[in-house]
Amino acid sequence: MSLFANLVDVSQRVGATTARLAKVRELAACLRAVEPGEIDTAVHYLSGELPQGRFGIGYAILRKASEESGAAATASLTIGDVDQSLAEVAALRGSGSATKRAGALRALFARATQDEQEFLIRLLVGELRQGALEGVMVDAIAAAAAVPIEQIRRAAMYAKNLGAVARVALTEGAASLAQFQLEPLSPIAPMLAQTAADVGEALAQFGGEVAFEWKMDGARIQLHKAGDSVRIYTRSSNEITAAVPEIVETVQGLPAREMILDGEAIAFTAGGRPHPFQVTMRRFGRKLDVEKLRSELPMRAFFFDCLHFAGESLTARPARERFAALERAVPPELIIPRLIADSATAAQNFYDAALAAGHEGVMAKSLDAPYEAGNRGASWLKIKRAHTLDLVVLAAEWGHGRRTGKLSNLHLGALDPGTGEYVMLGKTFKGLTDALLEWQTKELQAREIRNDGWTVYVRPELVVEIAFSDLQASPRYPGGLALRLARVKRYRTDKRVAEADTMESVRKIFAAQAG
Repeated sequence: MSLFANLVDVSQRVGATTARLAKVRELAACLRAVEPGEIDTAVHYLSGELPQGRFGIGYAILRKASEESGAAATASLTIGDVDQSLAEVAALRGSGSATKRAGALRALFARATQDEQEFLIRLLVGELRQGALEGVMVDAIAAAAAVPIEQIRRAAMYAKNLGAVARVALTEGAASLAQFQLEPLSPIAPMLAQTAADVGEALAQFGGEVAFEWKMDGARIQLHKAGDSVRIYTRSSNEITAAVPEIVETVQGLPAREMILDGEAIAFTAGGRPHPFQVTMRRFGRKLDVEKLRSELPMRAFFFDCLHFAGESLTARPARERFAALERAVPPELIIPRLIADSATAAQNFYDAALAAGHEGVMAKSLDAPYEAGNRGASWLKIKRAHTLDLVVLAAEWGHGRRTGKLSNLHLGALDPGTGEYVMLGKTFKGLTDALLEWQTKELQAREIRNDGWTVYVRPELVVEIAFSDLQASPRYPGGLALRLARVKRYRTDKRVAEADTMESVRKIFAAQAG
């Protein structure tokens, strides 16, 4: 069995360098060295994740368990030992479970060295960010297994987790990666978009004809149909089928027996205008009074991509072929309005029509590009009326005056893919309603890592959409850029932090506004 201490050492070295190639070399060497049965777990740990998911154990409890247990003088724990112990902790439920968990953690920490304890604490609170992002880990798996990177990326699109891909690649070889396939009733991560300033930039970037689609301010859904079974998932792969029965009924009535569609669910006012995103989201997560809410806030689905149809996966096909499949799969009234154009005038008129209908703007898509699940591909561009970014909350400051007792001023950041670290872009307390202040105070305190009495630092788990006038050069922040006139538009509870905008998007906006 592989010593856990070796993995901890690798994590420290990976975190100490900003060079991507150095990170990849360290991670690849580690994956080659661990036992086959521990590869999956090692990938999770080095990515800052737990195979068992979040435990909900706070920093104070973990630190107390560490102090009470003392530390081992020499390393003896294996990766398997740690995984088994954490699985036992995660399984503790019911009356007295908190006490039992604390005892189990003390027992684990007593066997761990000081460095191993620090690694475990950061891993358990979600603060282990040594730069082993999914993109870096994909490169490392390819290097460790001597498998072409394209094959690892393709398998990662359909696998439940990257650890499984690593295990198969390293133990069974490239040919066995074919087992990871897109299958109905098994959700995958959605493809994401980069940002363009206007339709002219999109036309210039793609060249020739471009597909423009209305960008509806709804909830992203992935619909799966297999025979009589219909399931609907959110962008984070949570099933919400029971919450939107009218969409299920619509799809059950279609002749196609097997398909996977990408689209938006959205609620409209009686006058045919789209409701704000927050209103639409009231329909998700509701297990009670679904029929009552359905009558008050009926939902409609609009689809823009077809990933699987009639027993065939289409993700590797160009968009023009997927659009044709979508037209065979559903009637025109279920397809998001689309314009294929190479004219800036026609594209601008289409964009203006989307805004006039109450939507956010348009998407611009290359007709030749495949569907890149989970990736923010350059073949999809979002064009909105105003600058907005989906950023991650890194910390918040206690308010004063009428906001006393509430966490108010948000510290906002974006991930730098090159370093694996979050880069702060500014702060804002604007746009926060009383209800949002109450909600974010509760949610941020639940994610607290530490505080200095004034500022509460949190795990980077909440995504917030920020509207701003422009970006400005700033020596105050490490990234050299700061938001100007930023305000909170909404929290994106439907998005994972992996789907938030990165520093690449931020720098692209800054470059565009500089001409």
